[in-house]
Amino acid sequence: MVSMNCTVKLTYRNTATFFGVHVTSTPLHLSYSQLTVATGSIHKFYQSRKSQRALIVMMEGSHIPLYGGGASLASLNGAPTQPVPLTLDFMVRSRAYVLGKLVKPKFYKRIQCWVTMDPKKMSKAISLKNKCSYS
Repeated sequence: MVSMNCTVKLTYRNTATFFGVHVTSTPLHLSYSQLTVATGSIHKFYQSRKSQRALIVMMEGSHIPLYGGGASLASLNGAPTQPVPLTLDFMVRSRAYVLGKLVKPKFYKRIQCWVTMDPKKMSKAISLKNKCSYS
């Protein structure tokens, strides 16, 4: 059984010069070996043109069974002793209303980040720079 609490901080930037966008997201999934150990969600918001916003997402997972997927994890008193590879996965959906509701372009970005949780650096922030792919 795994319980996990973490915080993800990210910046959403709207570089459009003529229109603002309405932003939603699929739930954020933090997974170990294709098993989701924590989830969180981004609240809907509107981002005006040529602006940016810092987002903070609380992710939480409580008593998640690993079903044999955690056989390679070594632990001492319930805490991991070796680095644990995790994957953060979500999709950001942006929709703009150009010319009223006449033209409604949609922008989808799937974001996948590969993170290694080191038990020796538990309370330190892990930078996601150069660890993510955007498609």
